[in-house]
Amino acid sequence: MTDLRQHQRDVRTYLIGFGLAVVLTVIPFVITATGGLSRTWFDLAILFAAIVQVLVHLRYFLHIDLRHTPRENLLALGFTGLLMVIMIGGTLWIMGNLAARMMGT
Repeated sequence: MTDLRQHQRDVRTYLIGFGLAVVLTVIPFVITATGGLSRTWFDLAILFAAIVQVLVHLRYFLHIDLRHTPRENLLALGFTGLLMVIMIGGTLWIMGNLAARMMGT
């Protein structure tokens, strides 16, 4: 009986995570399709949706809870954060460099 309840709880958790992931994926598409926001608010809304999307995946699909997480999981999260900073920073640096070269400056 407890296995059935645990299974139902797991399914409910996955469905909540899936629903949130779908909504957080649709939001940037709707913002892009309507085009009703200024560039700054557009960028902030997509950045916010992306950050929340990562947190939803960590919580609902990878079951990482910062209150009861072993040290190895916290180290993996820190390494993931470092890689994201390197990738995003490198991408912005390369794109800025390419834009400056295309403008002829």
